[in-house]
Amino acid sequence: MVEPNLLHAPILEWYADNARDLPWRASDATPWGVLVSEIMLQQTPVIRVLPIWADWMRRWPTPKALAAEPPGEAVRHWGRLGYPRRALRLHACAQAITDDHGGEVPDDHATLLALPGIGEYTAAAVASFAFGGRHAVLDTNVRRVFARAVRAEEYPPTSTSAVERRLAEALLPALGAARWGVAVMELGALVCTARAPRCADCPISGVCAWRLAGKPPHTGPARKGQTYAGTDRQCRGRLLAVLREAHGPVPKAALDVVWDDAVQRERALDGLIADGLAEVLPDDTYRLPQS
Repeated sequence: MVEPNLLHAPILEWYADNARDLPWRASDATPWGVLVSEIMLQQTPVIRVLPIWADWMRRWPTPKALAAEPPGEAVRHWGRLGYPRRALRLHACAQAITDDHGGEVPDDHATLLALPGIGEYTAAAVASFAFGGRHAVLDTNVRRVFARAVRAEEYPPTSTSAVERRLAEALLPALGAARWGVAVMELGALVCTARAPRCADCPISGVCAWRLAGKPPHTGPARKGQTYAGTDRQCRGRLLAVLREAHGPVPKAALDVVWDDAVQRERALDGLIADGLAEVLPDDTYRLPQS
């Protein structure tokens, strides 16, 4: 394995010169702001998250503020970030923080992990980035950097493995683990990208196992890009947009006009209701969830 010290200094120095100025990294960012950013950033580019995150922080600067609203308001102000069930999970999380933790985001990994909608990655990220805890933070970018730099693999496995966790923990510096985690994440996002890595600009290119091995191609399952046009996801998005933009319940006809395929439209609408993203009222009108 590459000696950790050969990675630490160059990556941290690169980060000091190249880190993006993001509001959830600011010195005055709150643990709640960090938690919200981590949920929003899952499978969503930073550029799309920035305005929505800023709007949420203005509206709901604390978990208590969000918990006081109906869950439908979280969905409404999720905008077009995609995967809107994340908004419901954040609302449930805010309620749990308010009810069980005095409105303060917990600072330890185990308690964070017990919150609704918080998985291993998010718990580690919040404990690390908001509270300076020493945790291995493994998002897609970090996993890709480690796969290439240490294991000479173009891409990491489809899902996070125990081997990756052990490697990430072994690479944690004794001091400054939180800064190390965000620095590796930034390197993966800006330089060691999935499709067009900029090896000439990489601070660890001289010790990168993948580059030194001649950049062997990926030998695992084919990586498939996600399609969107014509899918149930797109149909759900169209239906949800109608509900978000309405100031009250909407008739079924207002939903029917946004998607031509009736079978797919009904399936998508049923899915929104089953997922708690929409409610049908006794008069057969529809609205965002209120409870």
